[in-house]
Amino acid sequence: MEYLSEEHAKLLLVKEWLVKVDNDTSIPYLFKFYASTVDLKCHILITETKNVWGEVLSSNQIARRWRDCNPQHHAELSSQDEEESWRANCLEYLTTIHSLGGIADLAFEVVKSNYSDLAFELRNDTFRWRWETFNVGPKMSADILSEHLIMPLISATHLSFFSADPVSGLSAADVEKSADRVGRIARRAVDNHVRNTLSKPLIATTLRRMGALLNFVPDPPRIVADVDAPDLTPPSPPAPSRAAPEPPLRRPASPSSKLQNILAKGGDRKKAPAARAPPQPPQDDDSVTEEEPDDEESFVPRYKGRKVAKDHRRTKERSSSPARSVPSKRVTPDHPTSPPSREGPNHSDRGSPSPPARPRTKRRVAAEPSSDEESVDGEKDGVAQVKSGVRRGVKQPIKRGGKRF
Repeated sequence: MEYLSEEHAKLLLVKEWLVKVDNDTSIPYLFKFYASTVDLKCHILITETKNVWGEVLSSNQIARRWRDCNPQHHAELSSQDEEESWRANCLEYLTTIHSLGGIADLAFEVVKSNYSDLAFELRNDTFRWRWETFNVGPKMSADILSEHLIMPLISATHLSFFSADPVSGLSAADVEKSADRVGRIARRAVDNHVRNTLSKPLIATTLRRMGALLNFVPDPPRIVADVDAPDLTPPSPPAPSRAAPEPPLRRPASPSSKLQNILAKGGDRKKAPAARAPPQPPQDDDSVTEEEPDDEESFVPRYKGRKVAKDHRRTKERSSSPARSVPSKRVTPDHPTSPPSREGPNHSDRGSPSPPARPRTKRRVAAEPSSDEESVDGEKDGVAQVKSGVRRGVKQPIKRGGKRF
């Protein structure tokens, strides 16, 4: 089975449009027909200006459909030559009825079919013919409508509007000459032809009004022959207003109270471990059980500084009052001794009982001095400080470089 193609559509360019209306739906259909007695083929093109359908019939298909639609005009033929001659006569008859003069006397009716997209019949009192057409697709439909209908109508509009004499008053020969002239100009420059035709105010406004009337627009626009050239100068920007500018939005100088509470809670959490740590008993500078430094480098300057401080304190105590000789006692694991009383003179005068002193925790013995003489002197100085009642605070770590204790 053969379908309608571009080659078939080109053969239809020399054929006229035929128009029939379906009485049931009141839809007008335009169609073109082409037949070749040499190849014994024919094809048809039909559209309602939105979709395009077509059918191609070969010699055998033409003979079979004729016998189905017109059995009264069928006769058995004995030879092949008689069959071909009969088929050629049938094709000539189809060409006759698919003409401007023959289509007017035929009835048109769209019928239902299970074998095609669109089926319709043409008939009169003695003859009936049926077409089974198929949709050619959107792309080919657009090309066919543009080549066969839209562009010729634009050229015909140009001819009718720009002719010196009314087209209706011209003879067929004069109209043919005018059409040939317009057609030659149009095919040399299609873009200029379309622009010159549709840009004329009279044609453009006529098409506008026709489109509005055909689609039931209540107030169709008027047709004008001339238009004024508008001013195409772009508008200038507006002048800046002299009103006082609005003050800028001010940001809050301090964070909100909620943020301050969060920051305060964060600081309390950081200080909480130090506040919960138990207080350590004060230590003497020259105590035997002094903490051992972390490394050798920090131990040497610390020891030297302690020695210089002890020498200076020893000379000061000797000059002020004679030192009391108190036998020194070492703290051993077997015989722990209670630490001396740390109460000042104010506590003894009031006579209030002082809380029991916490036992001194055992610590690792630091490295002993290099000589026994320094050790004895350190013990004496410690006893002297206890006797004199001088109370020293907790020893603070000394910063050395970036290291903190």
